[in-house]
Amino acid sequence: MKRGELYRVSKPHGDPKRQRVFVIVSHQGLIDSRFSTVICAPIFTDGEGLSTQVSVGPEDGLKHQSWIICDGLVSIPKSALTYFVGTLSVAKLKELNRSLAVALDLPIEAQ
Repeated sequence: MKRGELYRVSKPHGDPKRQRVFVIVSHQGLIDSRFSTVICAPIFTDGEGLSTQVSVGPEDGLKHQSWIICDGLVSIPKSALTYFVGTLSVAKLKELNRSLAVALDLPIEAQ
């Protein structure tokens, strides 16, 4: 399990959908630790191109063009992340980092 990997989660808590794809955004140290959860960002098929959203699609393992929503971070049990979908490219991870910085009001690093 690594940062930037996408997983389909069945019956995510508080989500009206039967399944939703999430991308892991926790730092690798937390992912590799004994903690039972990791922080993830949900992926929706609708987006508005906001600075807190990252466009993803078939090149990332998805069936449809979609959006990572960095304003909707959630903690998900590692045990729920069993259906691997794909991995973000290095370039897409940089976009994700920038969008997370905007969503969390953190300084944006020069790319």
